[in-house]
Order: sequence, then C-alpha cells, then structure tokens
Amino acid sequence: MPGPASKRRVPVSQPGMADPHQLFDDTSSAQSRGYGAQRAPGGLGYPAASGSPQTAFLADPVSNMAMAYGSSLAAQGKELVDKNIDRFIPVTKLKYYFAVDTMYVGKKLGLLFFPYLHQDWEVQYQQDTPVAPRFDVNAPDLYIPAMAFITYVLVAGLALGTQDRFSPDLLGLQASSALAWLTLEVLAILLSLYLVTVNTDLTTIDLVAFLGYKYVGMIGGVLMGLLFGKIGYYLVLGWCCVSIFVFMIRTLRLKILAEAAAEGIPVRGARNQLRMYLTMAVAAAQPLLMYWLTFHLVR
Repeated sequence: MPGPASKRRVPVSQPGMADPHQLFDDTSSAQSRGYGAQRAPGGLGYPAASGSPQTAFLADPVSNMAMAYGSSLAAQGKELVDKNIDRFIPVTKLKYYFAVDTMYVGKKLGLLFFPYLHQDWEVQYQQDTPVAPRFDVNAPDLYIPAMAFITYVLVAGLALGTQDRFSPDLLGLQASSALAWLTLEVLAILLSLYLVTVNTDLTTIDLVAFLGYKYVGMIGGVLMGLLFGKIGYYLVLGWCCVSIFVFMIRTLRLKILAEAAAEGIPVRGARNQLRMYLTMAVAAAQPLLMYWLTFHLVR
C-alpha cells in the first residue's frame, strides 16, 4: 500500500474522455443542435419591422449612451456583489463538493457501509489539484452529508410521530442539537490541529463533509428501529458505528499523518503519536454521537 503522503496522479484526459477538472456536464452543445435556430423577422410568417417611436428612441445617441452607462453600472454592481459573497461564502469551492453523480453516490454509500472491502484510500490528483468527486470515490463531498442531515430530521419526525410525541418545537430541537454538535466537533478538531501543530491540507469544508457522513448510519439505525424494534436498531447502528470508525481512521490518517510521513518523522515520535491519538479520538467520537442523537427516537 502506498505511503500516506503520496498523491496518486491520474493520466491527462484523452480526446473523447471526461475532464477530471470539469465539475458538471456540458449541456450547451444540445442547445446549438436543436434550439439555436430561429426564424429571422421578415421571413415567412413574420412581418417586417417598421419604423416606430421605440426605434427612433433607440437611434438617439443620447439614449444609447445612457443605456451603455446603465449596463456598465449593472455589470460593476454584479462584480462587486460576487466579490463580497465569495469573501464570506466560497461559492467556487462549494461547487467542487457538489460535483457528484448517481454512480458516485452509490459507490460512496457502499463505501460508508462496507469500508472493509475498500483497498485504495488515496485521493486522486491531476496537476496537484484533486479531481472532482464524481471521478474519485475517495474525495469528500457535501451532497451526501447535506441530504443525509435533511433525511435524518425527517426520519426523526417520523419516529416522534409514531410515538405520539411529535411537535414542531421538538423537531426543531432535534435539528438544532445535531447542528450544534457538528459545529462543536469542527471547532474542537480545528483547535486540536492547531495545538498539535499539524500542517495539513484538511480544510474546514472537508471536516464538515467527513463528520456529516455519520448521518447515513444514523438514518439506517432509526429506520430499522422503527421496523424491528430495539433489536434491529442496535444491530444496524452497531454495524454502522464500526463502519464509520474504520472509514474515519483510514481517511483521516492520510490527511493528518501526511506531513509526518513527508518529513520522515518516526512513527513512534512524540508529535506523531499525538497525531495518531487525535485521529483515533475523532473516529471514536462518531459512534458516540450517532448513539446520543438517535437512542431516544426508538422505544
């Protein structure tokens, strides 16, 4: 198995192959094939344009100058808004985490439930840039965590409804508590990485993605609890807890321990031991939170 610090390169795209840097499919060609042609005015079925007050107004140089000035102001305003939005919300980066397709989602769900069958955990790179998630099952995404969180809230509402305990306030408390725990997790990990002085390419968005995968197992546990009672809940949730633990260990060690391997730090070194403990702590926290956020939903 290759070292943690190595980055697997993918070959340069050949003609006719999908570009790994292309986040979404290009559909513009379909417009040029079937929707671009329109009949020009003045042809069959279209009356020719005649002189009108509007035409005379547009021919006025002063009005043309005013329209050009207004268009310039609108363009500058749009550019200013885009810059300010991108300063606080990295829209361009977020697009990368939502560049998924159906095949990726299926493979990722299989990886979350059966991480023991997966061998290669390295993220694919091309020209020092990670390829889009739909080309690499190891890449983190936000689509599955976001959909899993929404589904978890809906399943929690269903569970509360079957027990005659449903109320909007209780459902809101369920969602807000899950978000609060996720926020605390991210802040605690970022603080730990700072204290341990780990220089890693693990971003805050990556952390949100990895920590959000636990909602998939939580959904499975609650659903099985509704169908088969507490026995089904504990069996499925136990399997999902072990799976997410293995998944987090094998994923985060390539991120947190990558710098140590690149610098040649011994495995038994003090700093490297702290990094290993941090990885184990993050992975071990996932099963605990999965149980804490779901045990009261099954009676």
